[in-house]
Amino acid sequence: MADKIQLLKQKHAEAEQGGGEKRIAAQHKKGKLTARERVLYLLDDGSFEEIGKMVTHRSNLFGLDKQKFLGDGVVTGYGEINGRLVYIFAQDFTVLGGSLAEAHAEKICRIMDLALQNGAPVIGLNDSGGARIQEGVVSLAGYADIFYKNTQASGVIPQISAIMGPCAGGAVYSPALTDFIMMVENTSYMFVTGPNVVKTVTHEEVTSEELGGAMTHATKSGVTHFTYSNEIACLEGIKKLMQYVPQNCEDALPQFAYEAKDEKRPKLNTIIPDNANAPYDMREVIEELVDADSFFEVHKDFAENIVVGFAHLAGKPIGIVANQPAFLAGVLDIKSSQKGARFVRFCDSFNIPLLVLEDVPGFLPGTDQEWNAIITNGAKLLYAFSEATVPRITVITRKAYGGAYDVMNSKHIGADMNYAWPTAEIAVMGAKGAAEIIFKNEINEAADPAAKLAEKEAEYAEAFANPYRAASRGYVDEVILPEDTRIKLITAFRMLETKAVKLPYKKHGNIPL
Repeated sequence: MADKIQLLKQKHAEAEQGGGEKRIAAQHKKGKLTARERVLYLLDDGSFEEIGKMVTHRSNLFGLDKQKFLGDGVVTGYGEINGRLVYIFAQDFTVLGGSLAEAHAEKICRIMDLALQNGAPVIGLNDSGGARIQEGVVSLAGYADIFYKNTQASGVIPQISAIMGPCAGGAVYSPALTDFIMMVENTSYMFVTGPNVVKTVTHEEVTSEELGGAMTHATKSGVTHFTYSNEIACLEGIKKLMQYVPQNCEDALPQFAYEAKDEKRPKLNTIIPDNANAPYDMREVIEELVDADSFFEVHKDFAENIVVGFAHLAGKPIGIVANQPAFLAGVLDIKSSQKGARFVRFCDSFNIPLLVLEDVPGFLPGTDQEWNAIITNGAKLLYAFSEATVPRITVITRKAYGGAYDVMNSKHIGADMNYAWPTAEIAVMGAKGAAEIIFKNEINEAADPAAKLAEKEAEYAEAFANPYRAASRGYVDEVILPEDTRIKLITAFRMLETKAVKLPYKKHGNIPL
């Protein structure tokens, strides 16, 4: 018996060594943790239970029979984050470059099956050289098995991907199918085809960092939702994200201690500039409305004309979608519509109430927008709000012009409560443009066209550049003092907690992709 126990201990030690001390040292030299170190840091102390620790590959071709490692390059199991059950897999770059093939994929699929069956989030820590070429089509099959399970799990359990190293070729599609992607600056990258292939095919000279680094995907493509300066910060980001999401689509949201006090926010009474065209930072409005230090922004560096993220309001998670007047005047364009739509659909999938802060002058005009399908992309945001059944509240702080007024969670597409500040301007377009169209002949025939335009602009503004016409129609439920907004939101969201919507039967809708 003693010998058998000793053998078991040896196997455990062997598995925990991964690719060996030399490769572990090389990983550390790059500023990277090992797969096992990442898992143990992320999960609560003593909570990790490993599954498949002794698994090895079953291939003998191209020298693989001489390269067998316990665990086959991926650490899998379950544990807790702040006492909540999560399932996890972490690819081990020290073992065959973290390459994915049959046994490796089977371990990941096993974890995803357990996560689905038990209704808990699944977290993937990706650090892989891609498909294990020596196993051929079996590697491709392994990827496809994972993609299929990602899709089955979508909207059922939260799926979080952290890119901790290379992620190339087919490997990028599993993270792309998950809810959130996190990347580490300078040590992680994602691309379908690498710099060498790009150079061969298109003759472009580009580095891995330029082609698919963290900041590239944070600012240009929007593929990644969060970037971090190092791996520890990235793992802390996962822990923070867990404060806003439920275990699954049927579970209650996490709750946090909250003590009611004076909820008035007088600073909001002076935050809107007197000049209707002057910018202000919508993040300042958000910080005044939500619980202190609770705003967790998503996609911060992508499509900055719209701000999305999670927060706590009276201790309860909400999702926020807000136009940003400080960037491109807060217009809606292709990228901001995509960004907003994806976030809205995530919140709706997991029953996270939505707050919309609106200051939008319309859609961005131009050939670039039209030729790249602003119509279809703008419709994505419209569709996402229209299909959402979670509690939805809109606050119009200033401009709500044209079709963008409709799209930004208006009463007409199912918003539950719509508030407006006294500074709100709800109209088809701005007063100057409207006056130029409506009073074109009168202005042209005037002795002083400029003075006549100013007169008619003021006339139109008095009639429409306010919230009262919309309020008289019931399109706005109440015009409120800005300082009372937080109080109104807490009360309204509490009222909407039992909201239930019956939708027409359908297999699924056809969102304009």
